[in-house]
Amino acid sequence: MSSQSPASAPNGRRRDAERTRAEILEVAQREFARKGYSGARVDEMAALMRTTKRMIYYYFGNKEKLYIAVLEKAYTEVRKAESAMDVQHLAPVEAIRTLAELTFDHHDAHRDFIKLVSIENIHHAEYLRKSQMLGDLGGPVTGLISRILEAGRAAGDFVADADAIDVHMMISALCFFRISNQHTFGTLFGRDMTAPEHRDRYRKMTGEAVVAYLTGGGRRGAEERGETG
Repeated sequence: MSSQSPASAPNGRRRDAERTRAEILEVAQREFARKGYSGARVDEMAALMRTTKRMIYYYFGNKEKLYIAVLEKAYTEVRKAESAMDVQHLAPVEAIRTLAELTFDHHDAHRDFIKLVSIENIHHAEYLRKSQMLGDLGGPVTGLISRILEAGRAAGDFVADADAIDVHMMISALCFFRISNQHTFGTLFGRDMTAPEHRDRYRKMTGEAVVAYLTGGGRRGAEERGETG
């Protein structure tokens, strides 16, 4: 006679289903990032997991829904990381610098996300628009940046006419380019932007570029010293 209680059986099945679903998403994310939406094959994903295509479709319906679920997972992880960035106790200049540097760290550590975003841009965000959950994911990070900007302007630190979306775009662009364009840039200029010896310099550059833009950088300092014509 089984010792399993009636209540524990459904919970166990639910945990198994959640684990299987998570495993499928992990494999699918790697395959879509490596081969793109058109190039990735669900039967090859199934072989990598030692399961069946039918099992994958049982959980996700079809290839398109699986891809959308991968996008949702990738974007949700980034937004969770951004929401967890503890910078609100810092002075505005240090807060925005730290936010930029932590974003750099996350992009550096999650390169499949960069690939997926690049792939989805090739498709003009066709699949991203079909997601029922991604529309509101930008709120937390832009809300955080807005609060930092308000505090910085109140303190007289920030002078640039930029809103939270502008600043988020600037940070994202600096962090994103280094990963997304590493091969073409490296071929044209002979420098691997992702090489370990460059990492700390580019991390600092990202934070300082955002701070310099918001504070007016050297121009503001020259004006305060009366050195401008």
